[in-house]
Amino acid sequence: MKNFFSEFKAFAMKGNVMDLAIGVIIGGAFGKIVTSLVDNIIMPLAGALIGGKNFDSYSASIGGATLKYGMFLSATIDFVIIAFVLFVIIRTLNKAVKKKNDETVQVENNETVKILGEIRDILAQNRSQSI
Repeated sequence: MKNFFSEFKAFAMKGNVMDLAIGVIIGGAFGKIVTSLVDNIIMPLAGALIGGKNFDSYSASIGGATLKYGMFLSATIDFVIIAFVLFVIIRTLNKAVKKKNDETVQVENNETVKILGEIRDILAQNRSQSI
């Protein structure tokens, strides 16, 4: 049983698990900020532009069911904003990683060219000595 808990502790303290936990916490906080932005700034402005109504009050009744499409629209705008911000962050990170990889490959290629040049010089020297 002690081995089980020590393995769990090692797993939980790995960098990836901790990074994931921090990402979830920050993501939750960011989601609240975006929801507040949409609910308290964007939707009231949009409502004022189309006649002063609150989007959350837009609904339709069909039979005994009420379809609250205004609230759905607010949630959709939340999603689009969060998806766009994540896209920008991931795109920026991918560019940074690609640039780092390109620089690493360039350095490795330069070292390879240098070593191949040295091999060429040694072979040329050996040929001239054998002739």
